[in-house]
Amino acid sequence: MLRRRSQTSVDDSPVPIDDPKPQGKGRPTPKRRDAESRRRQPVTAPKDRKEAYRQSRAKQAAERERARKGMLAGDERYYPARDKGPARKFARDWVDSRRLPSQYFLPFSMLILLATWVPWPADIRPLILSSVITIGWPIMMVGVLFTSIYVAWRMKRLVAEKYPDESLRGVGFYAAMRALQIRKLRFPPPTVLPGGKPVPPKK
Repeated sequence: MLRRRSQTSVDDSPVPIDDPKPQGKGRPTPKRRDAESRRRQPVTAPKDRKEAYRQSRAKQAAERERARKGMLAGDERYYPARDKGPARKFARDWVDSRRLPSQYFLPFSMLILLATWVPWPADIRPLILSSVITIGWPIMMVGVLFTSIYVAWRMKRLVAEKYPDESLRGVGFYAAMRALQIRKLRFPPPTVLPGGKPVPPKK
């Protein structure tokens, strides 16, 4: 038997049009081209080819300056590919922490060159030049040769032990060439002093 519908049932009256409940976001969705145009930054186009070249040169100069400062600060992100990696870093620190005979090759060569320019007295000039050329120069060359061979051999062994997953290609030559350079002219700059202590930060 069906019961009479109660008067307290749910009200089926329609919702008034001015219902205060908000519908949606309350604002129109912006068009895609309008949103993209707001994100774009104004770009000043060069007036002619000369101005474009000038802007390109200025941009390249700023990038080079940033890279130079990064390399001087020891930031490996700015190093050339030949200087990157833990093996190359280890080779640089190993060479920089030692005083090797090969690093005096360039200063000694300059001394020999200056000795040939000095106006020595005529009676001793042949003796000095003969001693420098026949004794000093060969001794230095032999010292540089043996030092370079030792540094390359030693570096390959140390890198193979310390970094077994790193490639040994070129690391010995890399260390030997760095050992030939004057310490102050080495690049990347040394981060350790002779003896192994770190270089103090510049004030």
